Amino acid sequence: MTARWLKVMLLMMTTGIAAQGSVTKAPFGTTPDGKAVDVYTLKAEGIEASIMTYGARVVAIRTPDRSGKVANVVLGYSALDGYIADKTQYFGAIVGRYGNRIALGKFKLNGHEYQVPTNDHANSLHGGTVGYDKLVWSAKELPDGVEMSLVSKDGDMGYPGTLTVHVKYTVHKGSLRIDYASSTDKATVANLTNHSYFNLAGDGKTTVLHDELTLFSDKYTPVSATLIPTGELAPVAGTPFDFRKATTIGARIHDDNAQLKIAGGYDHNWVLRGANGVEKTAAKVYDPATGRVLTVTTTEPGVQFYSGNFLDGTPFGKAHESHARNTGLCLETQHFPDSPNHPAFPSTELKPGEVRHSTTTFTFSTQAK
Repeated sequence: MTARWLKVMLLMMTTGIAAQGSVTKAPFGTTPDGKAVDVYTLKAEGIEASIMTYGARVVAIRTPDRSGKVANVVLGYSALDGYIADKTQYFGAIVGRYGNRIALGKFKLNGHEYQVPTNDHANSLHGGTVGYDKLVWSAKELPDGVEMSLVSKDGDMGYPGTLTVHVKYTVHKGSLRIDYASSTDKATVANLTNHSYFNLAGDGKTTVLHDELTLFSDKYTPVSATLIPTGELAPVAGTPFDFRKATTIGARIHDDNAQLKIAGGYDHNWVLRGANGVEKTAAKVYDPATGRVLTVTTTEPGVQFYSGNFLDGTPFGKAHESHARNTGLCLETQHFPDSPNHPAFPSTELKPGEVRHSTTTFTFSTQAK
């Protein structure tokens, strides 16, 4: 092969990589304690995603509708102060050390009982009062994305072991992929997830109750009055929790059902088909008005479908931005809530020498009318 042809091939390869995507970095403000926050914008064919270091959060995902109009399909705020002021909605964040709920903030591990902060009535939610969503992560730029990293010291929020977390966000044709890797120096529990609120209308205002949802699950985990799983894996058949076929989210949300009344809608964990650790389709959402389709695949054993019941229109930040009830939906891929207190659930224990990997991919496409 001549040197000239080698140069031509290298040029073609470089051009092809550039066409596949790009990554840019920009400042996004400063936290009250003086820490700088950056936002990374990842671009690939059919998708543009913005990820910031505060909470390793998804700030925006821009995708086209069936007519080619591009819009942001996740909820959030235009400035950092909104995210800092809003301490309860977790927009776009990586939540941990334990995403979802732990009953009374208590669990036993290797014969020792641990108490972590309670911040959701009597329970612990998304890691406690200062979870990973409220911390500034370190960032490393990748060719097609960004890697966010965090070291949570032994005793952080009462959890044992120093947990080291790496979360990679990468974009590919129409898809945002999240790869998680966690390790510890002492036995602990861990359950990380992303808490993005999707609004496929792309306006942040339209209710998601008109969207059609499919959940690839035959069972779900019913909850107590404080949204803690009872331990039962209940069949969805014959209940408002049956989304095995595409069903409009609002079709049964107001049914006379005890579980719906507890949560004010949907805020439950669905048990996914297929083995833990094996990639599987978890969910599909279709917005008939715009034609946008979201497909979620994951290696996790469960997915929390939350219909935005606790969004209440409270304004945050200098821009006084707010989000009304049911204007966003979450599909949080995860291990089950309160797993440390349910031995029959897939274990969330992480031991020294282990590295826990998981992957979730959000793929966007369009569908004709």
